Amino acid sequence: MGMLKRAARSGWWIAGIKDPESIAEHSFRVALIGAVLAMMEGADPAKVALMGVFHDTQETRVGDIPHIGRRYLTAASNEQVTADQLAAAHPAVRSGIQEVVEEYENGDSLEVLVAHDADKLECLVQAVEYREQGHQNVQNWIDTSLNNLKTASAQQLAEAALSMTSVEWQQTYLR
Repeated sequence: MGMLKRAARSGWWIAGIKDPESIAEHSFRVALIGAVLAMMEGADPAKVALMGVFHDTQETRVGDIPHIGRRYLTAASNEQVTADQLAAAHPAVRSGIQEVVEEYENGDSLEVLVAHDADKLECLVQAVEYREQGHQNVQNWIDTSLNNLKTASAQQLAEAALSMTSVEWQQTYLR
């Protein structure tokens, strides 16, 4: 998983961000946002956080293929990549992580819904932070992420993120 710390979220290069956050940084914040959203939505925060931790681990093998790149490339499914990554793992670890990835990719539970919202909300927050730093080509990420949020809690947090600066985020909490 050290590779996730070194691998950049390359989709941001399209917006002109030369040194974007790593996949690990993204996944960490997805897990935190997911746990918070789960608490707000009445889902299992530990399960959602675990999904957030493992949702992009496949990128250690296939890279971070930007959304536009998916038009031209056919990659193995995340479930296939996970199975390959875990082939030599302890059987309990292998089955546990495979279950988490399988549910994230194909499930329809409240936890899956919240985990997907956490992924989109993290992208929105990151885009807002990049915009604050002077990157103007991020509006599409904000709009797309906002339009794809499903839960009321994620929409509420998105609106809060859009109405404050990141400095204000540190000094504020939702009641």
